[in-house]
Amino acid sequence: MKKIIAQNRKAKHDYFLEEFYEVGIVLVGTEIKSIRKGSVQLKDSYISFVGNEAFIKEMFIGKYDFGNRFNHDETRIRKLLLHKREIKKLHDKVKIKGYTIVPVSLYLINGIAKLEIALAKGKSLYDKRNSEKEKTAQREIEKVLKQRW
Repeated sequence: MKKIIAQNRKAKHDYFLEEFYEVGIVLVGTEIKSIRKGSVQLKDSYISFVGNEAFIKEMFIGKYDFGNRFNHDETRIRKLLLHKREIKKLHDKVKIKGYTIVPVSLYLINGIAKLEIALAKGKSLYDKRNSEKEKTAQREIEKVLKQRW
């Protein structure tokens, strides 16, 4: 059973999302408790590579209320769990100009936190406007069809 905790809607607005990957995250005890509570924000987070490892930076996980002195830092750097070949493939594609890796959503599967990341290419201002026009047109079509029934 998949329970979505947080989504990065800004990513879908700012990027063309091409390839999706499900990755694990290395967390401490109070972080998973805060995730289960739902105090997570992916808006400004991004993925970076150091050596043969992938890390997520600037992902906000709020402090756990009952964490006392063992509480975690809210925006600490967290290691992502990927296979070596996946890391190499993504790292090679990021070297190409215009590509980046962005987190799309954070969810729980049977109590285990998973992060969905995507290989993304940045949209220009024209592309953003065009996407907005298409969404508006689709909403209008659905509105008319709903009224007809």
